[in-house]
Amino acid sequence: MESYPNLLAEIGISPFDITMRINDVFDEMFFHPTRRIYFEMGANMGYMLDTGNNDARSEGMSYGMMMAVQLNRKDIFDRLWLFSKTYMHHSSGKYEGYFAWSVKTDGTKNYEGPAPDGEEYFALALFFAAARWGEGAAPYNYSAQARDILRHCVHQHELVEGGDPMWEPSNHLIKFIPESPYSDPSYHLPHFYEIFAQRANEEDRAFWKKAADASRKYIEISCHPVTGMASEYAEYDGTPVLRPNKKQEFYSDAYRVAMNIGLDAAWYGKTPALTAAVDRLQAWFSANTNLMDYDSYLLDGTPLDIPAMHPTAIIATNAAGSLAAEGTHRLQWVRDFWATPLRINHRRYYDNCLYLFCLLMLAGEYRIY
Repeated sequence: MESYPNLLAEIGISPFDITMRINDVFDEMFFHPTRRIYFEMGANMGYMLDTGNNDARSEGMSYGMMMAVQLNRKDIFDRLWLFSKTYMHHSSGKYEGYFAWSVKTDGTKNYEGPAPDGEEYFALALFFAAARWGEGAAPYNYSAQARDILRHCVHQHELVEGGDPMWEPSNHLIKFIPESPYSDPSYHLPHFYEIFAQRANEEDRAFWKKAADASRKYIEISCHPVTGMASEYAEYDGTPVLRPNKKQEFYSDAYRVAMNIGLDAAWYGKTPALTAAVDRLQAWFSANTNLMDYDSYLLDGTPLDIPAMHPTAIIATNAAGSLAAEGTHRLQWVRDFWATPLRINHRRYYDNCLYLFCLLMLAGEYRIY
């Protein structure tokens, strides 16, 4: 089996303690009577609850599927996938082949439109499921389902009237939503696209390879030259986009950029410019903040007196960035993460999803299947 870097072992954590932590975190998130975010529906469905907004999101559903395939829980994977296909997937209209980004816990759509980070996680989780467990009858013909999602992501404007692709054809960059002329740096997952370039429909494989290269360059230009921060939303040239009623640039979505850089490094090797960005980010936070005491910021580090909504996520993702980092703070962030517990209040969904992903990454247990 391919070997992945294990930074938890590097700071002296035993294999037994690492395994126990992973199991405990998974059990709390999926089965704890009052702290879980996973709920079963009927005989064969389940959903991931955004506890801060009381809905199920394509982000969380696809995250849950990735967690399930990494931890070999086909039962949970199939429940989440069937809920997603039944209640979130569009079978007609301009969003045909896409997934509504938010539904009520009974499956009623809150919004029709999709969010592309859900589609990319759905697709890779499905490819991994096929490799780990084999194929079944539809909708459990995992690879075919994944390829259909990616076909729509690239070709929606050619497949359905009024449709927009999720990747901009002219530059191979993922969009914030299909209709937007800008991106979200945290959506950029070049390590996913490397796999799509091997497993998507053959005619699209060159597109995905170009998307991987374009995304690494995009992340580089999105990260501030001093603080290493990327913005929540950014133009195709990397400059911040402020959506209505928002004045912060480094906020919840953007925390994931460091985590994504880390996993890309673990799977495909370090990219020097992205290593430098994480080094800057870790150094800035180490010099200018205290653990769990974070604000919202402009990219230059100016605090805006808007407390960070997800402080645990900042610690987790900065620690996962250590898989790419080479600076003096890399192992301290891993130690600080190991000492940080799961979040337990009503905002726990986002923090704890990223926590489990980062725990798997740092343990060398977030694997390509």
